[in-house]
Amino acid sequence: MMKVTGGRRPKNLGYTLGCLGRYLGRHRILLALVAVLASVSALASLLGTYMIRPVVNGLLEDGTLAHLARGVGITAVIYLVGALCTLGYTQIMVRAAQKILREIRRDLFAHLQKLPLQFFDTNRNGDLMSLFTNDVDTVSDALNNSFALVIQTFVQVVGTLILLFVLNWQLSLVVLVGYAAMFWYINFSTRRSRAYYARQQGCLGELDAYIEEMIAGQKVIKVFNHQQADLQGFAARNEKLRQAGTGAQSYAATMIPAVVSIGYINYAVIAVLGGLMVMKGWTDLGSLASYLVFVRQTTMPINQFTQQGNFLLAALAGAERIFTTMEETPETDEGTIDLVAVQEAPGGALVPAADGAGGRWAWCDRSRPDVPFVPLCGDVRFHNVDFGYERGRLVLQGLSLYAKPGQKIAFVGSTGAGKTTITNLINRFYDVTAGSITYDGIDVRLIRKDALRRSLGIVLQDTHLFTGTVADNIRFGKLDATQEEIEQAARIANADSFIRRLPQGYETMVTSDGANLSQGQRQLLAIARAAVADPPVLILDEATSSIDTRTEALIEKGMDRLMEGRTVFVIAHRLSTVRNADAIIVLEHGRIVERGTHEELLAHKGEYYQLYNGMFELS
Repeated sequence: MMKVTGGRRPKNLGYTLGCLGRYLGRHRILLALVAVLASVSALASLLGTYMIRPVVNGLLEDGTLAHLARGVGITAVIYLVGALCTLGYTQIMVRAAQKILREIRRDLFAHLQKLPLQFFDTNRNGDLMSLFTNDVDTVSDALNNSFALVIQTFVQVVGTLILLFVLNWQLSLVVLVGYAAMFWYINFSTRRSRAYYARQQGCLGELDAYIEEMIAGQKVIKVFNHQQADLQGFAARNEKLRQAGTGAQSYAATMIPAVVSIGYINYAVIAVLGGLMVMKGWTDLGSLASYLVFVRQTTMPINQFTQQGNFLLAALAGAERIFTTMEETPETDEGTIDLVAVQEAPGGALVPAADGAGGRWAWCDRSRPDVPFVPLCGDVRFHNVDFGYERGRLVLQGLSLYAKPGQKIAFVGSTGAGKTTITNLINRFYDVTAGSITYDGIDVRLIRKDALRRSLGIVLQDTHLFTGTVADNIRFGKLDATQEEIEQAARIANADSFIRRLPQGYETMVTSDGANLSQGQRQLLAIARAAVADPPVLILDEATSSIDTRTEALIEKGMDRLMEGRTVFVIAHRLSTVRNADAIIVLEHGRIVERGTHEELLAHKGEYYQLYNGMFELS
């Protein structure tokens, strides 16, 4: 799996342009209209400049104000058309660009939702956020500032060259030398700055990730007086960004002055040579006047070209990261077995509930409609399971265990023993390396992941709340839950009393991951969220780790009600919370060393006995 990182030169420019081209192609009519209007605007500018020749020559030949007014009027109309076209394509381009960016953000977010948990475990949040901010912004700059101007610049450069040869082909040979010098320096500077622009994007993502971590961990930073060290870490990353940005801008900043200087030199040489040609009678004054304006104007489109080149460099570096992420392999799901609501028909057979809410659940094989429904009971078994997060490093080895329907199974052991890994395998955040896991006798790899996870209620060690009301956060476990169901779940978790003491009760807004709530309150809401889901299997990963002893005692009754009739897996630091478990499994280094009830394990005086009596550290 590829990490989202910056600092790389695009490996496949054609691929990146092809991906971007697919989004552009969805709005081809608008973009075609932009191209037409930009071209007309460029042609109007060229034609307006060319009008100097007939106006000057006509004034020298005729000398009447009527002729001058007619020429000026025609020129004004030409420039007015150009101005209207410029206004038109800029407004159309803004709308087209925003639609394209909306689609890129939508597809990127949708694809991230499909990626496996491993992707998020191996990529920093700051790097992923940078995709939606910095990288999308660079693409936005390229679309808004470059698309139309590149077309306009191309028309102006080509049209200017043609008109220069039409006006005076001899002087145009000298102009070509200046053009060649400009483009050589542009190419030289572009090649030098390209790598710096890619590096700049990478350093920016790294800095964003660091800032996010520091802001999220302010309490820890202040407790341990780590501000100075963090400031040094920020300074180091900020300096890397400065160096990359300086390198990118150093070359980019010289392009415009260099092009302008070459343009001035070219203009001066042409003015001298053209003056000599007029004096010799080899050309007319009107052609020279128009010619000199064209020569002076050649600098502007080339400057625009160099500026858009900078935008395009940054955009391509960012676009590559976006499209590379969108090519990441989604989480695979080859399961065919689904979870459906059923009811009992006359005769005892299970049939799909007519209203989709029969009060009972069963497994059905969508690929084999002839296979009878399997009632959802909550029987979970591990069969000689091996698993490792990294190739060659097993966390679990030959693990076999069972949880019968309605049993409470507790996992204890030291840090790194594999407790949380077991729960990650049950809900298929990861798949086993060897062996199998069965759920009601069905290999979990045959069950659709959404159906499997719908049957599991999980309270994670790291509680996460979303922006919204307290009720909305509880409803996260069941999106169609009624207010009555939400309040009942809160009562089960013993969260109802503190919720009603909040300023707006269940309608109190939760922001910044529950920063306005205590850690214990946040965990109670997480338990209520699991309760409202009403799952047959419940996983409690350190569910009471941040709750004080008094609060723990208060929720034990509610938790007992929640766990009644369900298969429950409990991971706990406090051995007091697992004494009533039907079976306690002691893990060490990915293996089961003991299994039994609290009394049986104490009588055995093995690992659990030593943990319970504080001889070993439990964490």
